[in-house]
Amino acid sequence: MPSYTVTVATGNQWFAGTDDYVYLSLEGTAGCSERHLLDKPFYNDFERGAVDSYDVTVEEDLGEIQLIKIEKRKYWYQDDWYLKYITVKTPMGDYLEFPCYRWITDEKEVVLRDGRAKLPRDDKTQILKQHRRKELETRQKMYRWKEWHPGFPLSIDAHSHSDLPRDIQFDNEKGIDFILNYSKAMENLYINRFMHMFQSSWSDFADFERIFVRISNTISEYVMQHWKEDFMFGYQFLNGCNPVLIRRCTEIPKKLPVTMDMVECSLERNLTLEQEVKAGNIFIVDYELLDGVDANKTDPCTIQYLAAPICLLYKNLENKIVPIAIQLGQKPGPDNPIFLPSDATYDWLLAKIWVRSSDFHIHQTVTHLLRTHLVSEVFSIAMFRQLPAVHPLFKLLVPHMRFTIAINTKAREQLICECGLFDKANATGGGGHVQMVQKAMKDLTYNSLCFPEEIKAKGMDSKEDIPYYYYRDDGIKVWEAIKSFAEDVIHIYYESDEVVCEDVELQAFVKDIYVYGMRGVKASGFPKTIRTREKLAEYLTVVIFTTSAQHAAVNFGQYDWCSWIPNAPPTMRRPPPTEKGTVTIEQIVESLPDRGRSCWHLGAVWALSQFQDNELFLGMYPDEHFVEKPVKEAMEKFRKNLDEIVNAIAERNKNKKLPYYYLSPDRIPNSVAV
Repeated sequence: MPSYTVTVATGNQWFAGTDDYVYLSLEGTAGCSERHLLDKPFYNDFERGAVDSYDVTVEEDLGEIQLIKIEKRKYWYQDDWYLKYITVKTPMGDYLEFPCYRWITDEKEVVLRDGRAKLPRDDKTQILKQHRRKELETRQKMYRWKEWHPGFPLSIDAHSHSDLPRDIQFDNEKGIDFILNYSKAMENLYINRFMHMFQSSWSDFADFERIFVRISNTISEYVMQHWKEDFMFGYQFLNGCNPVLIRRCTEIPKKLPVTMDMVECSLERNLTLEQEVKAGNIFIVDYELLDGVDANKTDPCTIQYLAAPICLLYKNLENKIVPIAIQLGQKPGPDNPIFLPSDATYDWLLAKIWVRSSDFHIHQTVTHLLRTHLVSEVFSIAMFRQLPAVHPLFKLLVPHMRFTIAINTKAREQLICECGLFDKANATGGGGHVQMVQKAMKDLTYNSLCFPEEIKAKGMDSKEDIPYYYYRDDGIKVWEAIKSFAEDVIHIYYESDEVVCEDVELQAFVKDIYVYGMRGVKASGFPKTIRTREKLAEYLTVVIFTTSAQHAAVNFGQYDWCSWIPNAPPTMRRPPPTEKGTVTIEQIVESLPDRGRSCWHLGAVWALSQFQDNELFLGMYPDEHFVEKPVKEAMEKFRKNLDEIVNAIAERNKNKKLPYYYLSPDRIPNSVAV
């Protein structure tokens, strides 16, 4: 009688093993096997990290094996099991791989297909078509869209982390408990003694060092030492943790009535301001989105303030970007002066602090939350709803969706919810952050997520004109590496544009993102369909780049750039100055966050800047969803390209006082998971 050798691999996660009854049956083109008992309680099979083999004898040859059915029956108590994969050696000596990489919970039957990626058109038999359809029907019941706030991209329908499907939950929920992590961070930073000291001001700038110097970090220490300098202020627009706002100024806006007399002493080329604009030497950052946003009112003992400044910058003869004019409100007038480097020292310093505070708010809520976390969740939900596990694009994308829905759900549960942690220290807490996302949705376009296009649209694409924009330089390299990898995979499975058009599951995935993620807004520019391999490669690059590189660029530098509180105040406790010549050092310190808010802020930026335990970085694919040799060769090529980028960045950073490494692929996690 024919005999099949079945090998079963259990995951390495905590509690991945099982003591339940486990049954297996094989289904082939010529028939089905009986149900075989592989394990029963106390046999010590299927332990964490184990690889167990069994001989399955059948009455007659089953033909080509198409499906494997796994059943787990409870012995005593709920005992989830993480199944990595099953391999089958046929009587002819052939090996078939059946990837799973899922938790098997309750007493359900799990049906697996072999690991070869298949488009819908490739399935010829009814049994395979039915399996494909049933998987998506089941997933669409589990992964439901829900509106968290009006105008937001839709998110997962789950009130808490524990409500999520087991497959997308964190292995250890305590590891992503924001309250626990923030408290632990403050304890590790030796600042927990200050955390309840709300309304208690620091005495001076040096006093902030009491919560700072415990951690030795090159960039954060450099920021502490140089934060007052115009060079450091301008540099952050290029290579800080929010390097996405600066754009070349093609015309001085009427709402910023700056004159040549005001800035003449800052210009170095003997040109007028208008000539400097035409020469491409003037840049602008406009925080208009903050205009009209309500400041945090959750603490009646502390009035908090927001501003919507406009900052004009200049590229000097050393090719450094420096500020030359700051207006703290959107409407010009006598009570909204334009602050200049030639003003009194504290006037100019406070104006820059207000810009840094406004930049922090835009970074946290728009650049970080909306444009990486919420957008990545849209991609994740659409993938689970519309792409079955056998689809090549599911196999390509699933590593880049790891824990994204889980971290966002936890954030809605503890961090950005009403009375959440975000309200404790941030002037945009208490609902302001919701208003900001709603306003920012109009600028969330498909083209703005295409990294090279966005850089070009802002007039920031010339290396000759702007030589020290490392975010741009490294981002372009990583974008091109991802795009090349996507193209390689696409050409393996899509032999023509016609095949792209015919892929109904791909089209459903794209439509889900447009209709639910972008709320069907035509102006977003998100495609409703994809017709060519070239467009598909770009689209997949947007997805992978956003979930990996873009998030890394704006997340993991938060401690570096925001831990020195005066450089990134999460709130301001006095209104913006309305006249010049009155600012004192005491007024600045009273404007900055109190001791309690400073500590919550520091704990937050520390916790958010840490990688996950067992982090998987770009190009690392330990779960072998793909089994075909051509794809594995494409992955190897991808890793080689990434290694070259890592080496180039390391070489450039040698001996730099301010190294830029946030887009080095060995520091880019595969997915949004923190």
